[in-house]
Amino acid sequence: MGAQASSVDGVHVVVVGGGFGGIAAAQQLKSRGLSFTLIDMRDAFHHNVAALRASVQPGFAQRTFIPYADTFGDSFVQGRVERVDTDRQTVVLEGGTEIQYSHLILCTGTDGVFPGKFNTVASYQTAVQAYEDFVKQVQAADSVLVVGGGSTGVEMAAEIKTEYQDKKVVLIHSRIGLADPELLPSVRQQAKEVLLEKGVELLLGQKVSKLSELQLNVTQRNTVVTTERGDTLTTDLIICCTGLKVNSAAYASSFSGCLANNGALKVNDHLQVEGFSNVFAVGDCANVNEPKMAYHAGLHATIAVRNITNSLSGKELTSYRTGNVTMLLAMGRDDGVGQFNGLKLPRCLVALGKSRDLLLWKSWREMEQKQP
Repeated sequence: MGAQASSVDGVHVVVVGGGFGGIAAAQQLKSRGLSFTLIDMRDAFHHNVAALRASVQPGFAQRTFIPYADTFGDSFVQGRVERVDTDRQTVVLEGGTEIQYSHLILCTGTDGVFPGKFNTVASYQTAVQAYEDFVKQVQAADSVLVVGGGSTGVEMAAEIKTEYQDKKVVLIHSRIGLADPELLPSVRQQAKEVLLEKGVELLLGQKVSKLSELQLNVTQRNTVVTTERGDTLTTDLIICCTGLKVNSAAYASSFSGCLANNGALKVNDHLQVEGFSNVFAVGDCANVNEPKMAYHAGLHATIAVRNITNSLSGKELTSYRTGNVTMLLAMGRDDGVGQFNGLKLPRCLVALGKSRDLLLWKSWREMEQKQP
């Protein structure tokens, strides 16, 4: 099932998860002529780097989903992986379908709340419609509360305020520093300055009380929100940008002895899962000490596929080395902050390099399809 003609007998690589790491691995396997199956619960790749733009701009979401089958044909299988049988070297899908592997690449990524993430069994049309429906909720609100001032929350607040300058946007964050702690302090400060310039109100060092009891992503006029300090504010729409966690459901039961505390898989320098020479972890589900980013997932995929081919030909395996942090934050379509290789970048350069198109061109090129 889902096989492609292989140049190496007995080799069939199963890639679990079709995010940035998964499509990079699948394309490299395809180019090397190795038999593979790519499995994902959706029927289209989600370029979630642009998910927040798709949350505020009508008609944008269709550009952020790219059908797998058009790129990978029968080598793509849609389904939810329930478990991995490491003894039989088989991946078991919901419904009982089994796919055998000689090598396994796990790229399950992180899970989180909509609209930043969209990890659910869905068709292309359903996925696009979910974002179009969300845009209507944003448009109907006069005021928006963004909960969580990590990188996602910072970008979300900036996107709303850029697209809808008349809306009141408040960002509440439990810490004083915004964005990713791995960023240079000067870049984090710059992110704060951009938000203030755009007119976003900041509530730092504060938490929302009883967040789980509040209605998210639906406009309800004058909803009263209380902070843990006892202060109150009213808002029409609450968007949560907290709580990202490693998506370990597909492998947790099978690799329980190899899990870090956060659910990521412990790997060696070759990105092999501890105790398994033929199982690799790529992207957010690999316990590598670096920011969880699409860019890194692509680098991991290259190492994993190279090490599969190296092991088949008896060559020495390649090691993965982390480098200085490169991270770009899109602060709406017209601004951005970030750093390259540990060096702070000018805002105009980030806006040009990322914010304008959100690197969509790169994913459409990788998937060898034409952007609508």
